[in-house]
Amino acid sequence: MSLTRKDLPGLPRESAATYLRRELGLDSDWSAEVISGGLSNLTFRIEAGDQRLVLRRPPLGHALRGAHDMRREHRALVALGPTPVPVPEVLAFCDDEKVLGAPFYVMREVRGLVVRGAAEAGELTPEQRAALSDGLVDALGDLHSVDVDAVGLGDFGKRGGYAARQVHTWGKQWQNSRTRELPDMDRLLARLEEAVPADEETTVVHGDYRLDNTIVNTAPPRVLAILDWELATLGHPVVDLASMLTYWHDRDDVERDSISVAAGLTTLPGFRTTTELAERYAARTGRDLSQLPIYLALAAMKLAAILEGVHARHLGGLAVGEGYDKVGTAVPVLAARGLRLLDGA
Repeated sequence: MSLTRKDLPGLPRESAATYLRRELGLDSDWSAEVISGGLSNLTFRIEAGDQRLVLRRPPLGHALRGAHDMRREHRALVALGPTPVPVPEVLAFCDDEKVLGAPFYVMREVRGLVVRGAAEAGELTPEQRAALSDGLVDALGDLHSVDVDAVGLGDFGKRGGYAARQVHTWGKQWQNSRTRELPDMDRLLARLEEAVPADEETTVVHGDYRLDNTIVNTAPPRVLAILDWELATLGHPVVDLASMLTYWHDRDDVERDSISVAAGLTTLPGFRTTTELAERYAARTGRDLSQLPIYLALAAMKLAAILEGVHARHLGGLAVGEGYDKVGTAVPVLAARGLRLLDGA
């Protein structure tokens, strides 16, 4: 979708222009476009002269209760701004639903590369891919090193019991958004209720950490900003690591073509393997990863539940952007993967 001065789904121009002029002094002669790649919240790029802003809001319809909380995203970004964690600069937050029909926030655009697919990954050299792999792990380690009380996020979530709550939360989300019967998913949820360990540590967790949720620089290769904080909370850090590894496809991953999300990103020469990423994280943070297979099974279940919700929006004609027609096929693949991981744990 190209830049336009017309209404966009989720961004009515007249009311948006009034707000942007009042709060940010933005001239009314601006253009906007939907930023492709997001499968959940709607994200728009706004250009006015030499200013480039990003506006983020919930999706249209079928919003599960407790999901797509713009206030929480805004709070996380503001709190992490002064820390070593790379995040965009937030400029404004609006909870008046009369403006766009839902709460939203505006941030300054971070200019860099988002590696969303094989095309962007193919532009990188093997050395850049290796460095960005390492940088992704290091940025996650920085996030998990933040003192939650010092940055004002001590009440950002419950302490302890995070993995068990994840099973309960995403099990409910699955029931609320499921479009079909999937016995493997039901078995996976039942087994996870018994398998997940008690939490021993609490940090800020991103909840959906992966390469294509970051903006990177290529020279030198580094992570410039971590995006999409809608699932951020307090929790066990290894759950976050497992989420990242679930989106990562090794070159010999036979399931990589069946999982459309992040497919083809990390299979080119130079990208680290999932084993190498886990080893770097353990070395950097000193954390024990002996129970990582259980957390990987949890991550597979969570991603399956998320994608089923996206699939439901697609079936209802409420998805904005490309790629939604392929999402549903990944759900049974992820459920089966979770069961295999538990068998080997």
